Amino acid sequence: MGEIVGAGLLAHVPTIVLPEATRRELNEGREVTLVTGLRELRRDVFETLDYDTVVVLDSHWATTVEFVIAAQQRRAGLFTSEELPRGMRRMLYDYPGDQELAHAVARFADRHDTWITPIDDPCLPVHYATINLWKYLGEGLADKRWLSIGVCQTGDAEDHLRLGRALADGIAAVDRRVLVIASGALSHTFWPLRRLRDHESSDPVHIFTPEARAADEQRIAWFREGRHDRVLDTMDDFQRFKPEARFGHYLMLAGALGEQRCTAPARQYGEYENSVGTGQALLWFDRPAAGWAAPPAGASAHRHDPHHHVDPHHHVDPHEADPYEETAHA
Repeated sequence: MGEIVGAGLLAHVPTIVLPEATRRELNEGREVTLVTGLRELRRDVFETLDYDTVVVLDSHWATTVEFVIAAQQRRAGLFTSEELPRGMRRMLYDYPGDQELAHAVARFADRHDTWITPIDDPCLPVHYATINLWKYLGEGLADKRWLSIGVCQTGDAEDHLRLGRALADGIAAVDRRVLVIASGALSHTFWPLRRLRDHESSDPVHIFTPEARAADEQRIAWFREGRHDRVLDTMDDFQRFKPEARFGHYLMLAGALGEQRCTAPARQYGEYENSVGTGQALLWFDRPAAGWAAPPAGASAHRHDPHHHVDPHHHVDPHEADPYEETAHA
């Protein structure tokens, strides 16, 4: 039976793949600690732990009518970002996928009352929330499989938790030892363009507001204490600070690790850092000795429940659902 052997909430910002000289120029002569942190994480975990597959919950991959899993046997090509082609261009990637695992996860969609589709089209785009982390954590480890799952821009918190539950079931159903990465930021408001270049340093003094910084630092503290329950129970409040992809990447991770019952404490690599207004961190959760907690009783049990009520007036604001950045007005 398969299992999740480690998990992380990891930043993927474009800065980390810029040349070192450029990183230091933007950062007042200092190296970005997200870079040194990812190198340490690779040495501590990705080069030493026994695992078969890395699943990336990709906050930059937005779907609309279902969750989608990349189900190719192999992914290879050159990646240029439409968002920042000056800094992320013609990046070579080449890694095996995990078609069996992708289909196994999709088979649990009905159990969790959600929609999951594996897609093996070789032309399916990849995104830098996956590629940037693969460059640090996967490149050169040729036997390790990587696959990505997108966030769903019409899904709410419960939908993303359900995807995580299905992911855990799919992993358990196949003989895989898996690392799961929630690839994305904490608070996520960019500085406006005319002011942005005054805030490129990684110093968190440049986070868009002191309130957003405080919210991020509170959640990092909770993660370090293993208080996933506090993070989940205050999710509505955290939405005021526009977490990336409405924190869908973390919600999927939480769904796979037991949600409020998860007490795995985070090891932080590097420091909490700014990226042009947004909050970034590298947090790693080791598998507890007794394994991950089961999700709460009754989770995803609505499909055949005649008493379950869905509000017919519920409306998803397409701007709130945007999985990308919220940029403040000048």
